[in-house]
Amino acid sequence: MSEEDEDQPPAKRPSPSPPADQVLDNVLETVLQFLDAPRDRSAASLVCRSWHSAESATRESVAVRNLLAVSATRTARRFPNARSLLLKGRPRFADFNLLPHGWDASAFRPWAAAVAAGAFPALTSLYLKRIPVTDADLDLLSRSLPASFRDLTLHLCDGFTSHGLASIASHCRGLRVLDVVECDMAEEQEVVDWVAAFPQEPSNLESLSFECYEPPVAFAALEALVERSPRLRRLGVNLHVSLGQLCRLMAHAPRLSHLGTGSFRPADGGEEGTGFGEVVSAFVAAGRARTLVSLSGFRDLAQEYLPTIAVVCAHLKSLDLSYSAVTPNQILMFIGQCYNLETLWVLDSVRDEGLDAVGISCKKLQSLRVLPLNAHEDADELVSEVGLTAISRGCPALRSILYFCQTMTNAAVVDMSRNCPELKVFRLCIMGRHQPDHATGEPMDEGFGAIVQNCSKLTRLSTSGQLTDRAFEYIGRHGKSLRTLSVAFAGNSDVALQYILQGCPKLEKLEIRDCPFGDAGLFAGMHHFYNMRFVWMSGCNLTLQGCKEVAQVLPRMVVELINGQSDENERNESVDILYMYRSLDGPREDVPPFVKIL
Repeated sequence: MSEEDEDQPPAKRPSPSPPADQVLDNVLETVLQFLDAPRDRSAASLVCRSWHSAESATRESVAVRNLLAVSATRTARRFPNARSLLLKGRPRFADFNLLPHGWDASAFRPWAAAVAAGAFPALTSLYLKRIPVTDADLDLLSRSLPASFRDLTLHLCDGFTSHGLASIASHCRGLRVLDVVECDMAEEQEVVDWVAAFPQEPSNLESLSFECYEPPVAFAALEALVERSPRLRRLGVNLHVSLGQLCRLMAHAPRLSHLGTGSFRPADGGEEGTGFGEVVSAFVAAGRARTLVSLSGFRDLAQEYLPTIAVVCAHLKSLDLSYSAVTPNQILMFIGQCYNLETLWVLDSVRDEGLDAVGISCKKLQSLRVLPLNAHEDADELVSEVGLTAISRGCPALRSILYFCQTMTNAAVVDMSRNCPELKVFRLCIMGRHQPDHATGEPMDEGFGAIVQNCSKLTRLSTSGQLTDRAFEYIGRHGKSLRTLSVAFAGNSDVALQYILQGCPKLEKLEIRDCPFGDAGLFAGMHHFYNMRFVWMSGCNLTLQGCKEVAQVLPRMVVELINGQSDENERNESVDILYMYRSLDGPREDVPPFVKIL
């Protein structure tokens, strides 16, 4: 060795390489972060144990679409780093008062307790739908949620009051979203000014919606909150906010993207700032930034002010008029400007003429709901197959439709299947029971058959009208992408149900009411029930013995029989309601007396 070599610093040893399995784990976790779809992530978790562990560690968004199917403890253990949690409770048929009160009274309590115990330390967002939530639940959440918590949405929930909202507002100091949507809040003796409970410092609120909240709120507190919320992009106010007050709020929030307008009527006795030109100016200012893309509300509409929204219609993507009986002449005042509209909700008061105008103007429409002004079988006919045909011919980009009517024809439904082949959701509600094609007197079999045959991407279907077993043969043969099927007052025999359960491999949710389906039809789905989220059957021909056989063959399915408050059905072995769902944790413990779990 030379002297020069001795003067050189010793060479650094290369750092040891991480173990090969550690490298693979790191790569896998990185790759999984690019998988957003829950189905894709779930499929990845089934590959092997290491994939399962990596998927658990990296899953940030978790959806529990049946609150009774898995416990909070198991969910937290499976997804310890969950940041966003979506929980769904009652099945949709509960919206039609088909479930007795108290069926799920304490369903959310274990979840609230789990959050309070720190089971979800990274939680930033919580979305609850069709779940009973008490003030005590909200208070417990508000005091125990992590400091990083940002978003709370309550959708179609019930049981809480202004006291619960005040707890959230006062304790969740980093709140960015508080949306209370279509909730049925409990009656209260003393209403709390929950809006004033927000901290008085500058707010990070980005979305505040309380359109369904029935009591008035202190407008001074609301105006001050909006004024100190520079990031506010979505605002939905309730019926008690007048048109003049709405204009003042709009002035404080010039970059709104979504606006729920409240009453859209001046205060009784008149108020300043509600001249027609002044309201137009308020909307001109709101539309100047071109950020306003969604309008809803109009809960006590003063019809003469409706044309004021025309100045922002060109940029609207969503318009909800489902609380206002807009006439054909009134919708013609602005619908011609809605050429970028993608979502529209209206009442059938717009009549076929209004829907014809929609078809002419709204070429980008993707989602349409036509809801009934009077939801009775003997109500006046306001929309018909004429309106449906106008929509199908004018809106080829349509992906989803919910259409209430009194009569319909097969020809109109076939027309829609051909003109809108990209349909994913088709929900036709002919309000009269067992109504045939009113032009030919034939069952509606061919219309629904065309929908499932020509719309290959269809994932959700709701049927109505007179349907024979032949319609369900079509559904079973062609409905290979169906995930949700709702059936009412249809079919001739168990054969119809057999077609569905044996022919729709992706079916997850099956809702049936008042159909002549019994045990034989139910047994046809034994091979598939473990792959389904739930089965609901009410007013059918099921027997207690038949349901017991299902429970014995499929022990991991929870078979609930809901028979109201009397024992008459149990004595004659008939079943009012069958609600059957898969569960990882077995039957629930909070079973009310009118529920029997087999």
